[in-house]
Amino acid sequence: MLLAIDVGNSTTSVGLFDWEKKLQFLATLDTDSRKTADQICVDLMNLFALYHYDLHDVTGAILCSVVPPSNFMMEKGLTRLLGRPPMVVGPGVKTGLNIRMENQTQMGADIVADAVSALEKFSPPIVTIDMGTATTIGVISKGRNYEGGLLLPGVSVSLAALSHSTAQLPDISFQRPKTLIGKNTVDCMRSGIVYGTAGMLDGIIDRIREEFHGQEITVVATGGNAPVIVKYCRNKIIYDKYLLMEGLWTIWQKNK
Repeated sequence: MLLAIDVGNSTTSVGLFDWEKKLQFLATLDTDSRKTADQICVDLMNLFALYHYDLHDVTGAILCSVVPPSNFMMEKGLTRLLGRPPMVVGPGVKTGLNIRMENQTQMGADIVADAVSALEKFSPPIVTIDMGTATTIGVISKGRNYEGGLLLPGVSVSLAALSHSTAQLPDISFQRPKTLIGKNTVDCMRSGIVYGTAGMLDGIIDRIREEFHGQEITVVATGGNAPVIVKYCRNKIIYDKYLLMEGLWTIWQKNK
């Protein structure tokens, strides 16, 4: 089996694949860069016990991280737990992408995994949207060319900034708005964040479409906040919960 781990700014996703690419489980942990290798091992052992799988069945591991302070301990913990180091998505790993960024080493590993997965499922041009702590947008053209993208504050970051930077606005949870036009402060905030983010994405997608001069563009979204936001967008956006994880599977297959 293949253990796939994606370390994000807020949460860490842990997925287990069998060798037919079937995802056996997908779990979420808090990201904490202070954890030691032993603590990481305990967390993973507990997950395997929770989902009733045997760590001895794991014959490979792949790590994708956008939190550099966590990388060393995560690699050390996985090596200690599995008896072999994980494959780490980064420079030197085959992806099949032609990355047209000025500095390829600055490209997030999660963006790479999203793009690789999208190309397995859709024909370019493709726009990928990953809605986590940050909202990352990637653009892939024909020829498997990753042209670049956009980085924006994520939904939770925007909501926290709105609450913490104003004197009278409260901390609220991220939920679907009841109506477009709110009738109280909390509803106004939720409506603004959700409809505002959806409108922003629609505007960006329309502008990207203009760059491709009438070509049909596929837009695919993933990430924790995507299921809510996508429903309020006017553009057709495909939601794919497992986009990144399946990208890690594909990268492993290209490099094993």
